[in-house]
Amino acid sequence: MKLYFATDVHGSEICWKKFISAAKFYEADTLILGGDMTGKAIIPIIAQGGDRYKVTLLEQESMLEGKDAVDKMCATIQNRGYYPYVTTPDEVNEISSIPGRSDALFLDMVLATVSRWMDYADAKLAGTGIRCFVCPGNDDVFEIDAAIAASKTVRSVEGDVIELDEHHEMASSGWTNPTPWDTHREEPEEALRTRLAEVISKVKNPANAVFNFHAPPYGSGLDEAPELTKDMRPAYAGRSLVAVGSHAVFEAIDKFQPLLGLHGHIHEGKGTRKFKKTLCINPGSMYEQGMLHGAVVELKPQKVGNYVLTTG
Repeated sequence: MKLYFATDVHGSEICWKKFISAAKFYEADTLILGGDMTGKAIIPIIAQGGDRYKVTLLEQESMLEGKDAVDKMCATIQNRGYYPYVTTPDEVNEISSIPGRSDALFLDMVLATVSRWMDYADAKLAGTGIRCFVCPGNDDVFEIDAAIAASKTVRSVEGDVIELDEHHEMASSGWTNPTPWDTHREEPEEALRTRLAEVISKVKNPANAVFNFHAPPYGSGLDEAPELTKDMRPAYAGRSLVAVGSHAVFEAIDKFQPLLGLHGHIHEGKGTRKFKKTLCINPGSMYEQGMLHGAVVELKPQKVGNYVLTTG
């Protein structure tokens, strides 16, 4: 069998569409999306009167004129992984003044986007025989699980073990070790160790399995991220990298030696590493540029066949 794996699309509309198209393009029969499906912020497009709008994207302020310009900017914002919201100065003030209003609006936009993505996948994958598995990550709110469950072609595999084919099972979890940002699906290493052990216990033959764990193994080189200062800024202009992966994931891979480890979480950690019998892959992420990093992997009955990292 041949699978296509990508991760950390973080709300990028174009990356999701590329992911769904990747099975046909790379002649893969299975699509697997690692954690962090959703975006991180709303970008307001604020009416200025006279069919003019103001927007600030990536610290650059622009003035838009007319519906076509607004629609084009909305597409740009969505492709970069943010949520465009056309609004007025009065509504901006209202949202800012009411506690919880901005959080509620953000959740609405996240859920609307995930639902739209599921509809897109259903339209493109129905009748193709292509399977699509996703596993929400630490940055993803729990409310998206129901939106994914409504899909006819996309299946969430958090905490599950599924059969990829007659030879290979896949164990999945999008939970990670703690981050500086106190995200939704992160927990201390000991709790993560217990969680992974519960998932792995369902695997019949770990030595021939795929471990789809969002966090990369600690010290693998797939987990190197810029060191942060106390005020959460990159230290030494981002030139100092530190290992931030999971000890629990490393221990699970070291103990069970699955055929393949699929990881993400650390966007800068693109690469492959071999740990004894296990090939571990982090395809990395450049979602803000609209680039989809991925990996095409061929699984043979008792080994990993050809594999390649992709960018498109």
